[in-house]
Amino acid sequence: MIKSIFFSLVLIIVLAGTAGAQAFISTADLFSRNDEKSAELRIEQDPAVDTLLSRYILMSHRALPENDNNYGMDGYRIQIYFSSTRNAREESNRVRAEFISRFPHIASYKKYSEPGYFKVRVGDFRTKAEATKVFLEVSRVFPNAYIVRDIINFPELTKN
Repeated sequence: MIKSIFFSLVLIIVLAGTAGAQAFISTADLFSRNDEKSAELRIEQDPAVDTLLSRYILMSHRALPENDNNYGMDGYRIQIYFSSTRNAREESNRVRAEFISRFPHIASYKKYSEPGYFKVRVGDFRTKAEATKVFLEVSRVFPNAYIVRDIINFPELTKN
C-alpha cells in the first residue's frame, strides 16, 4: 500500500515537472534588435500577457509545420514554382536563381512539403494589394505564378 502511494506521488511529481517545462517567450524578446540603431525597449505589463503571447506563438508554431522554425505573421507570397517530378529539386533551384537574377530586391524562399513537392515562393506582403502590385511584374517573367496565403517574415520597422 505504501509502495503504491509512493509510486503515485513520484509519478505525479514527474508529470507535473514535464508539463510545466514549456517554452516561454517574453514580449521584450519579440521586439529585440541587434544593431547600432537600437534603443532600450522597456515594457511593463501583467505577466499574464506574456503567458498568453507565449501560448499563442507555440500554438501557431505547432499548427504550421512548413514554418521551418521561423516566427512570422499571416500574409501573402507569390508562388512561382510548384512540382513533384523527379528533377523538381534541381528545377526549383534553377527557377529561384533566375528569379534572384531578375528581381534581386525581392526575397525568395524555397520550401519542401510532403510527399515530395518543391515550391518557390517570393516576397513578404502583408496585404493582397501589396502582393498584386509585385505579381503584375513577376507574372510577365513567370506566367504560371499566382498569389498564395503564407506565413511571412515580420516587416522591418522604418521611420516615416
